[in-house]
Amino acid sequence: MLQAVFNIFKIPELRNRVMFTIGMLVIYRLGFWIPLVGVDQTIIAEAAQKASEQSTGFGKIIQYASIFSGGSFSQSTIFGLGIMPYITAAIIFQLLQTAVPRLQELKKEGASGQQKITEWTRYATVGMCLIQATMWLKFLASSSPPMVQPEFLIPGNIALYYLAGITGLTAGSMFLMWLGEQIDKYGIGNGVSMILTAGIISRMPNAVMWIVENFDGSQQRAPGKMGFLGIFFLLGAFILVVAGAILITVAQRRIPIQQAKHTRGRKTFGGGKHYLPLRVNHAGVMPIIFASSLMIFPSAFFGYLSTAAAQTDPGGMWHRFTAFLNTHFMIGEYPYVLVEIVLIYFFSYFWTTVVFSPEDMAKQLRDNGSFIPGLRPGPRTAEYLETVVERITYVGAGFLAIIAIIPSIITKHMGIPMMVSSFLGGTGLLIVVSVGLDLMQRVEANLLMRNYPGFLSGGDQLRSRRG
Repeated sequence: MLQAVFNIFKIPELRNRVMFTIGMLVIYRLGFWIPLVGVDQTIIAEAAQKASEQSTGFGKIIQYASIFSGGSFSQSTIFGLGIMPYITAAIIFQLLQTAVPRLQELKKEGASGQQKITEWTRYATVGMCLIQATMWLKFLASSSPPMVQPEFLIPGNIALYYLAGITGLTAGSMFLMWLGEQIDKYGIGNGVSMILTAGIISRMPNAVMWIVENFDGSQQRAPGKMGFLGIFFLLGAFILVVAGAILITVAQRRIPIQQAKHTRGRKTFGGGKHYLPLRVNHAGVMPIIFASSLMIFPSAFFGYLSTAAAQTDPGGMWHRFTAFLNTHFMIGEYPYVLVEIVLIYFFSYFWTTVVFSPEDMAKQLRDNGSFIPGLRPGPRTAEYLETVVERITYVGAGFLAIIAIIPSIITKHMGIPMMVSSFLGGTGLLIVVSVGLDLMQRVEANLLMRNYPGFLSGGDQLRSRRG
């Protein structure tokens, strides 16, 4: 592997792409040092840390938004929204392509139609930025205590606060969108995914520092400290979960495909055998993203009801009922975990239905002169593909559910903060693993194309292939 890294810098084109990608990611991280106008960074950082430690609804929103957007609401900089507006707009248009005939026609047109959809996605991103920026700035101004500098709360200056904040957040998100497109064009890897991964990995030093600060190797360990056994458990769990995430990302169900034979004169063409690879986790990280986002609202809503009931009817039946819901829908509790698993299964089947069409796949096989042995082309093939996809989606959703609930269970029963346990599963880990595998495959393809050994191929194998 070390030799493969050296080989990257021997190829000028590949070296320039890698260095360009690194440079763009450095620019992305520098944006986190540019604060918004009028926001008190000290108060918002303290409130975010307190909310995260207490696992309140505000803390969950910050944690979820930071992972999904690649930004950081706890700092409230110009890159605070990250690329969440662009991702949201892209998901909306991908869902609409299955329901709106006009978008379906554009999708069938190829590159020109996709360019038009991308243009509409950018316009929708601006609208998303305006809505999300306004909501966030209003929350900062209306919180108790206000997270805005006092001079900007004066009636004459509050308009300037909103104007500067909305402009800064919108410009920051649009710049990140442009940055991702530049990485797609001149760098290596998917730009949006690389930005998300950089935002997730940037929080790893804080997790390591927490482990170092809370480590106590003495026999009489202080309460709340972690010993060698806890360190070995975290390290082993991290290795196992990463291995499982890699397995679920690359796992495939290969369906044998037979190509029809064609006779032209005295020669026969075709008749070859190959495979149709169907991913076990066809939905990717989308089920966990949808389930995690929906699970934020019950905990925040029940917390609000419990607080309101404590003020109006302390000790009453309504107060006890809302307190029960608030307690059992906290992160790591049994009802919370059960509902999250159900949502992951639901969204796994939903998203697979959206992005995979057995009828279209059967039609493509028929048009290409291929068929599944023992099945007639057309509806019978589509029915078989649908049955296979349903079965492997069930298995894939089970793996996703296990990876998704590991951080919440560890946080609940071991007292480890979410910033550490989030690297043992969940959305962030799956994004990092999938992006890392994609980046390695792209680099591997570039190396092998120029007769250099890659990460997964040894030098001896390459020499024997040349010979």
